[in-house]
Amino acid sequence: MNKTLQKRHAKPGSRFYYPNRLGNGAEVHLPADTGNHAVRALRLGVGDPVVLFDGHGGEYKASISRIERGMVTVKTETFVDRSAEAPLELILAQGLSSGERMDFTIQKAVELGVSSIHPLATERSVMKLTGERATRKTGHWQKLAIAACEQCGRNRLVQVFEPVRFDVWLNQQARAPDEGELRMLLSAKADGKLDDLPVNARRIILLAGPEGGLSTLEVDAAQRWNFQSVRLGPRILRTETAALAALAAIQLRWGDF
Repeated sequence: MNKTLQKRHAKPGSRFYYPNRLGNGAEVHLPADTGNHAVRALRLGVGDPVVLFDGHGGEYKASISRIERGMVTVKTETFVDRSAEAPLELILAQGLSSGERMDFTIQKAVELGVSSIHPLATERSVMKLTGERATRKTGHWQKLAIAACEQCGRNRLVQVFEPVRFDVWLNQQARAPDEGELRMLLSAKADGKLDDLPVNARRIILLAGPEGGLSTLEVDAAQRWNFQSVRLGPRILRTETAALAALAAIQLRWGDF
């Protein structure tokens, strides 16, 4: 396939994250993985328009200026002060789930506007992560979060923290909630619903369990630190469904849906 035909099929304005600060008129080399994706998967060529963002807000209109020896060089043009962030700080604390469930949850949570994600090792977590394996997995999840930001138009990065034990993370919340802060945990056994919670909130911490949910001891511990148990209707949802359904409902009630 020739380059002219490739450009017809290129996605105009493909978005890429650049890990250092950008400026108008700068020429930068895309990271190797990003450049390879741009050329091989998206079939972009010299002169094609792209959008770069550095995670600090806003984005830059840009274009590919050179492709040499596998290195893709992009020149920025105009800064666009555009934001796709929700007016609500939304934090997801997610019990480690197995297989591709955790990947799916992280990717879609970014699309739904979370500010940060805290993977938690709970009593019922099937996945066990420690040491180097935990570090590698966190790096993998962070790449998923970056790709989700590129896809959904967000210009600020969502941080995925390294997994910690549930009790360690909960001790970090051992204070009274700030004004405008809501803390909620998902439980199929709860009597409360989202509609029962205060209308005004600027910051929400959502605690979701893994397969099988949080244990009774974990629920009791969270409730001691003002986490309110809520359920999402009478149906029992899978862990990846529950967290994402709750995030969407939260955005509808308190965010920008």
